[in-house]
Amino acid sequence: MIYLNSILYFLLFTPIFYPENERIYVNDYTSEEYILTINDLPILIDSTGTMTLSDILSSQSRFTVHTRFKPKDYCFQCSYWVKVPLQVGKNVEKKWMLEFYDQTIDYISAYFPNADGSYREDKVGDQLPFQEKRFIHKNFEWLINTDTAGRQDLYFKVQSHSYADIRIALRTINRFVYYSLNEYFLYGIFYGMIFIITLYNVLIYFAIREQKYLLYTFYILSVGVYAMCVDGIAYQYLWPNWPQWNQIAYGTALFSLIFWALLFSKHFLNTAVRAPKLNRLLNITLVIRSALFLFALLFDHRLFEYTSIEILSLTLIFYTSIHVWSRGYKPARFFVLAYGILFLGFLIKALLHLSVIPFLILSYYSLHACFLLEMLFLTFALSDRVRILKANRDRALKRIIKQHQENAELKDKVNEELEEKIKQRTKQLEEKNFQLAESNQKLFEQTREINKINSMLDLDNWKLKNNIKEILQDRLINKNLTMEQFNKIFPDQLTCYRFLEKLKWGNGYQCVKCGNNKYSEGGVTFSRRCTKCGYDESITSHTVFHRIKFPLPKAFYILYVTTNRQKEFTLDELSALLDLRRNTIWSFKKKIEEVYKNDRGRSSAQRIQSLFSTHLG
Repeated sequence: MIYLNSILYFLLFTPIFYPENERIYVNDYTSEEYILTINDLPILIDSTGTMTLSDILSSQSRFTVHTRFKPKDYCFQCSYWVKVPLQVGKNVEKKWMLEFYDQTIDYISAYFPNADGSYREDKVGDQLPFQEKRFIHKNFEWLINTDTAGRQDLYFKVQSHSYADIRIALRTINRFVYYSLNEYFLYGIFYGMIFIITLYNVLIYFAIREQKYLLYTFYILSVGVYAMCVDGIAYQYLWPNWPQWNQIAYGTALFSLIFWALLFSKHFLNTAVRAPKLNRLLNITLVIRSALFLFALLFDHRLFEYTSIEILSLTLIFYTSIHVWSRGYKPARFFVLAYGILFLGFLIKALLHLSVIPFLILSYYSLHACFLLEMLFLTFALSDRVRILKANRDRALKRIIKQHQENAELKDKVNEELEEKIKQRTKQLEEKNFQLAESNQKLFEQTREINKINSMLDLDNWKLKNNIKEILQDRLINKNLTMEQFNKIFPDQLTCYRFLEKLKWGNGYQCVKCGNNKYSEGGVTFSRRCTKCGYDESITSHTVFHRIKFPLPKAFYILYVTTNRQKEFTLDELSALLDLRRNTIWSFKKKIEEVYKNDRGRSSAQRIQSLFSTHLG
């Protein structure tokens, strides 16, 4: 942004600067405007800040024109008394006024002479409500009494916690009106541009929902508010009754500008992907700058005056944009140009504050001009990014269309080849199917023959099995089994348990206690537990094998030879054959005989033989 005063100075008129140690003539024949700087006016520096007007009037010899005064020489704790010596002509018809350009000065105590030699005081400053100004204008103005001809000495006491740009303009009312109208007209153009660019980016954001447009909108708004704070427009229109906020609004707007600039740079340059190390550095800068802002806002407002630190953030943004551009990201070219210009503006401002370069109107307002150019180039950067993305999309679309055409041609060619191959393969398949049908018919006939043979074999197997069963049963009934043959039928205890299970519960379970027919698995193998009374019945319970102390297959064999009367074994022979004690065999045989004596149906031998016959089957 080009500050409007500078535009007016260079485009509308050529100011006349006041020569040293001379009075300024105010009449109808001289120039209508004088521009006075701190290097042209007599200045008295009050280091204590306690001097009154009477002290100043008695200390005229201490007023000095500081021709080499620089901004870095400004004393924040001192009061600066400025003397404006006038020579008013007779019968002056033009109305004259005096104006201080720097609207950020805390307090200005103005002293104007009266006809009787006394002075009247008028106090203004940006720490007072805006409405207390005599003129509703962003700067500080007073009318000069031209009714009294002759010498007039005007005194101004300037107090400010930050650097006060002591530049005074003496001009006629006509010149002031002309200058002010043009100044506010240019303000309207500039802030109108900011509003239009902001509205444009908001609409773009709602259209494509890209976050970078929203961040850029916040950045432009921050630039606008910052510029309004610098120009004094914000105090006039946004918060005229909040002078306390006006003291920190400048630093807050500058922080907002840098904050959104860092965020916008991260998203526009996509540093998380294209420059991860610089992205971390940008994040660190964001955190540190935010912490400094909060500290200044809550504890020490004087830190807002150190605006030169922003050159570090801008340097980082500028370097990051160059790095990303050098790695082939074309949309960054206008971004580099935009922030290069802004970086240059902040650099000139810092050098001016350090008195490295001379204080000129162009150098003083260089940052504002750079803001305007930077906004234009950033807008170009966003548009150029869209243009490049669109061009890339169009090229990709053309490649896709070409690839689709090639794929269609290849598809047609492949389809023709496939159709030809399908015809050939179909013919071959028809021949194979005919052969397969013949083979299936042969297999069907062979299957029928095999089924007949299998049926005959199954019948023969069934007959053979029945014959073997009958033979074994006959041998068992006829008591022809030897010990070895018997052991083949009952080789182990598990076989015996299964035989007893089939014998005992083959026709269904019934609890001997309560007569219940439902059961669950018992505590030991082959036992059953009644679901009603809980009685756990083992496989040998209520049989002659209950609680025997020797293997169950040997007990089976003793039962077999006991019921087989064709061949008698003595106790000694059974003891030697089964490797059991004689008394054990005798006790078990006695138990068997007692069971058969109590059988009222058929004989016990017939029952045992029938059971063995069932097991063998």
